[in-house]
Amino acid sequence: MKKRLKKICSAAGTLMILSVIILCSLLVLPEVFGCRMYHVVSGSMEPARPVGSLIYVRAAQPEVIEAEEIIAFYGSGEDTGIITHRVMSNQIVSGTFHTKGDANEREDPLPVPYDRFIGRVSASVPYMGAVLTCMTSRYGKTAAICAVALGMLLNLIGSHEGKRKT
Repeated sequence: MKKRLKKICSAAGTLMILSVIILCSLLVLPEVFGCRMYHVVSGSMEPARPVGSLIYVRAAQPEVIEAEEIIAFYGSGEDTGIITHRVMSNQIVSGTFHTKGDANEREDPLPVPYDRFIGRVSASVPYMGAVLTCMTSRYGKTAAICAVALGMLLNLIGSHEGKRKT
């Protein structure tokens, strides 16, 4: 029974540590490869990019963006934030994009100037945006540290030999 419990503790500890490593790699590795990450908070791009998705945006020259590609750009208002919509047309002469959210009936009313363009959406992971946003908060970082510490403790318990009778 003790052996089984030790194996369970060791496996649980390893699983906790690996989970934190995998989640942290989703935060760090994309930036190494030139991507910025954003969390989808509105339903304007559903079903292609559901609310809660993590999107990876790679910088690109605005002139090379084609219709039907999904881009990220800064909104025009002070509190608009970052918007992710599909390009309907790229007006190179005027330096603007005409965009539309997939879930919206009409194109966006104002064209997006090139100077508000961030980049092309290169990938997305549904529902991971909320998890990774949480992990970057103070509470998430504390939880990650606690999970690693608990995982290490469980691994120690699982590998402990105990006293042997001679």
